[in-house]
Amino acid sequence: MTTKPKAKKFRIRRTTPSAGAAPSGAAPAHEDAAPDAPHEGQVSSPAEMASASQSIDAIRKEGLTGRQLRMARRMAQKQGLAPTSDFDAVRLLRAKGIDPFQRANILELVADDGDDGLEAPMAEAESAKQGKVQLPQTVPVGKAGLPSTEVSPADRRAAEIMEIQRDIGRRRRRKLMLLLSRLAAFVLLPTMIVGFYYYKIATPMYSTHSEFLILTADGSGGGAGGLGGLLPSQFATGQDAIATQSYLESKDAMLRLDSDLGFRQHFSQSFIDPIQRLSPDASNEAAHKLYKKYVTLGYDPTEGVIRMEVATADPEISALFSERLIAYAEERVDELSQEKRQDAVKTAIESLEEAKAERRAAQERLVRLQEGTILDPGGEIAAIRQLISSVELQMQEKELALNIQLNNSRPNQSKLDALRSEIAVLRAEYEKQNARLTEATEGNTSLASQAADIQIAQADLATADLVLQAALETKRQSEIEANKQVRYLTVSVKPLPSQDSSYPRAFENTILAFLIFAGIYLMLSLTASILREQVSS
Repeated sequence: MTTKPKAKKFRIRRTTPSAGAAPSGAAPAHEDAAPDAPHEGQVSSPAEMASASQSIDAIRKEGLTGRQLRMARRMAQKQGLAPTSDFDAVRLLRAKGIDPFQRANILELVADDGDDGLEAPMAEAESAKQGKVQLPQTVPVGKAGLPSTEVSPADRRAAEIMEIQRDIGRRRRRKLMLLLSRLAAFVLLPTMIVGFYYYKIATPMYSTHSEFLILTADGSGGGAGGLGGLLPSQFATGQDAIATQSYLESKDAMLRLDSDLGFRQHFSQSFIDPIQRLSPDASNEAAHKLYKKYVTLGYDPTEGVIRMEVATADPEISALFSERLIAYAEERVDELSQEKRQDAVKTAIESLEEAKAERRAAQERLVRLQEGTILDPGGEIAAIRQLISSVELQMQEKELALNIQLNNSRPNQSKLDALRSEIAVLRAEYEKQNARLTEATEGNTSLASQAADIQIAQADLATADLVLQAALETKRQSEIEANKQVRYLTVSVKPLPSQDSSYPRAFENTILAFLIFAGIYLMLSLTASILREQVSS
């Protein structure tokens, strides 16, 4: 069966020209009239033509687009005007008081076109009843036509849009199901396994908390006034607390605890789950790793407190481990303070021994000098100098008497000889005593040299005494400072066994596992999508 093509519908518009047309009351021309029949019209005057030309020139200067001009011609035809050009249509519409570019007028024109499309089949049916045929006519008039198999473009477009929407919906549902399956496989299932382990399989661990301080000896008096009352002078330095914390976390402390209380044996028991259980033949490194997991320490520098938490499968054993570790820490603190005290006093003791040796040597040298000479060279020198002064005074008196005798006109010769002999004796004595001071005798030095050596030895001995006294004072101060460096470990919170288990924290660990698996899945999916995009591009 052949389908007939769809008939094209045309609408014959009857327009009444405004310029040069018949009057409004005249009857329309008959359809059978000859097409070449002349129409009666009105002729515009030259003035009207000149004003119309000016108006059209002004409209041309407005720079209207072709689409606007076509819409103006269509609107002029709707209004029953007969423009000679597109610009004339704009002029006629404006002369009639209609703005062809107003939005309301454009919408009215579009609505009228839709109404005309609906009225066209009715006009064709009416003309068919009257026996009139309007070309082109593809369907015979008066015969029943079969429905066409073709679908209108609007319906076809709507069907295609619906099909696209259904396909998009199917794709979205498929992608959503794939996403849910991936999330279930890579996130939810591992999280459920982890939660099952923490809730049903994991062995409960009992933790014991304890806190202790490392204090120093307060030898400063600790007055409340001034800045000293605001500073925590009794707290030990952070280095001591950090050193103690490092020792408790070391392998040495783990080995001592294992040898004293059996750390490895406790965590190797059969009732502990396989993940937390320690193998009986595990190495020290594996045992130390487990030790650091269940023995956690923290140092608060603002308060100077070391907090320790020990977790075991038995609360009593947990408290016992904590007490033993605190004892280890106390021993370590004593060793640290002892080393500091020894280092502080050692230098002072060495300086004191050196000062004692120097004083002893100076004193021995002075004794040797005193044994080799007279007992008191200074006193001997003073006596000799006194004798020299006396001899020098007598010699001056004799010389004065000799000069007096010589001034006489007839001096007594015997007196002159006596005076001269006395002066010679005194001069010889003066030179003798000077020689005792300045000249050395056989096997001995002079008295002046001996006195100088003894004075130097005495000065060295006095210096050695001062150095020895200063060394003694330094040693005393060092011992005081060393006593201030003594460290005391004070337990502020004693370890007590707990009644409820602290680990595992099932809910928190399950949520953490969910977040970790979700983050891993998100990272892998983003990486895969980026790589897929790079490869496809």
